[in-house]
This record gives sequence, structure tokens and C-alpha cells, in this order.
Amino acid sequence: MDVVLEVFDTFLFDRLYAAVLPASPATAAYRGPQNTKILPNATCSSMREAGTAAAYKYQPASQYFSFEPSGLAYMSRWPRDDMWRQALSLYLITWIFGLVIYFACATLSYVFIFDKNTFKHPKYLKNQIRMEIKQTLVALPVMAVVTVPFFVAEVRGHSKMYDSTADGPGLWYNILQFPLFITFTDFFIYWIHRGLHHPAVYKRLHKPHHKWIMPTPYASHAFHPLDGYMQSVPYHVFPFIFPLQKFAYIALFTFINVWTVFIHDGEYVANSPIINGAACHTMHHLYFNYNYGQFTTLWDRLGGSYRKPNEELFRRETKMGKQEWQRQSEEMEKIVQQVEGGDDRKYGEETKKAQ
Repeated sequence: MDVVLEVFDTFLFDRLYAAVLPASPATAAYRGPQNTKILPNATCSSMREAGTAAAYKYQPASQYFSFEPSGLAYMSRWPRDDMWRQALSLYLITWIFGLVIYFACATLSYVFIFDKNTFKHPKYLKNQIRMEIKQTLVALPVMAVVTVPFFVAEVRGHSKMYDSTADGPGLWYNILQFPLFITFTDFFIYWIHRGLHHPAVYKRLHKPHHKWIMPTPYASHAFHPLDGYMQSVPYHVFPFIFPLQKFAYIALFTFINVWTVFIHDGEYVANSPIINGAACHTMHHLYFNYNYGQFTTLWDRLGGSYRKPNEELFRRETKMGKQEWQRQSEEMEKIVQQVEGGDDRKYGEETKKAQ
């Protein structure tokens, strides 16, 4: 995240912090390593009294590219390397970046991929998309708060993140880190997700995400905040246990957000026994206690929780047929009684009948 933070500091936060928390004239006169300029009457003691910005020394986050700071980087009482400034900046980045990725990917998926016939499904909720977005808008800022400590620790050098191949285990690891990351996170998310279905936890934390029996792409991030956070912990723990290249880290986190949208898009492209795609995840939303995995079906198979998607889902003529919908609804109604003790959802079809 130090690479991302440097970009945001250069183009946004330096100006913001200089305006909101300006340094005294003595400190603000410092213009950086290539253009050092200290006021003639500024002694060391007055610099200390004025603040710490003058002590900040720019170091590029990566050797592959850098942005030499402007004078604005030295014109705030909060220098770039202040832990609390980093925490606030990373919180805003996490929250805003999360919203941008969510709305961009979910909207593109909704427009170009999502089958709008889903709206006619008897288990599609009244005003569902609006509720999915509302739940996401509530969850993301809270999830950002509890995620920031991981990012601050990374930026301050406490993880095993590395920049160049020379700094890491070797060229071979630049490739190995990707399947290792997927395997590690898929294993732990499986058990965390399965644990969230335990009766002592489910109704408090995980039920809000299972409100969507037939999810749209906008359901992808519509969690209870602690539910979403708990399922993200393996992603953040990984670079504190295993080396991870900085740009691979950014690519993987972007991929995770995109993948989360894809498995909620209702387009059943991959009838794969290995990949936990949209069809497998639809089985999870419909029937609750199956297919807990994030990326693969491996741990579901080993844990006895794998359910093969209905063959009808992969044929256009039967995927949205009333016979398939009826079969799904009848089985779902039996399972929801077992899992939740009743069904308090308000479905669109029921609203139409009431009218």
C-alpha cells in the first residue's frame, strides 16, 4: 500500500493536509531534498517548535517509478511519515477505492452480463438492488476502519512485502506467489465462511448477506461490516507470513474485488468441478449450507460441503424456466426453515399478488 499511498499523497493528500493543517512559516520554507531552502532566521530549535515536516525525507516507495514531492509535501504539520496521517489517508483510500471498484465492476456486470430475467424469479426481493447498495454503503466505511491497522503496519515496514526481485526470494517466487496466495486465502476463507454459518453466529453476522436469495452484482459487497471484515482477514495476514511483491499485492486485491462481483453476477459460464464460479455461489445463496469456498471447490469437497450446480443452470432454455425456479423455491423454503427458523423476506412476487 505504500506505492498507492505515495500516488495519493502526491496528487491529493499533500495539498489537502497543507490546507487543513498548515505548518508554520519556518517549516513550510523547507522544499525537499532537491531544493532545500531554510529561512535564514530558522534555527534547529525553532524548526523543532514549528513541527516535524522539515525532518521528513522523501524515499520512493518503489524503484520502478517515483513522484518527486512538490513543496506541498513539506507544508503541513503532519508529514507524510506520520503514523496518524498515514492511518487517515489509508482509511480514505480504502473506503473510496472500495466504493469505486464496487460501483464500477457491479455496474458493468449489471449492464453487460447480469440476466435481467432474474427480476422475475419468485425469490427476488422487492427493491432488492436498492437494498443491496444501501447495505454496501453502510458496510464499507466500517470495514475500512478495521482494515486500516493492517495497511499501516505494511506501510511502516512490518510486513514481508518486497519491491524488486533482488529483494525477494527469487525470480521463481514472482510466479509462485499467485497460486500460494489463492491457496492460502481460499483455505482460511472456507473455514471462516463456514464458521459464520454456525447457528450461534449466523443470524447476528452472516444473515444480512443471505438476504439475497437470487443476488445481483450489487450484492457482492452487501455484508454486515464484521462479516465482510472477517472474510477479508486472510488477504491481509498473508503478506505478514509470506513474501509478496508490492505490485502483485495491488493486482491481487483488485482481482479479489472483481472476483467477488463475478460470483454474484448470475452468469453461469464455467461448469467447472474446480472453480467456485457464479453457479456454485448461486447454490450457496439458494441452499445456504453448501459451497463456502471463495475461489475453488477443493475445500468444500474435502469438507463434505460441495454441491454441484443444477445442470439446468447451464442451459439458456431452462436456466430461467418456471419449472427450475419452482424446484429451487421449494427446496430453499425447506432449508430456510432449518437455518433461520422462518423467512422474513419480502419478495416481489408476493407484493404483486397482494396488489
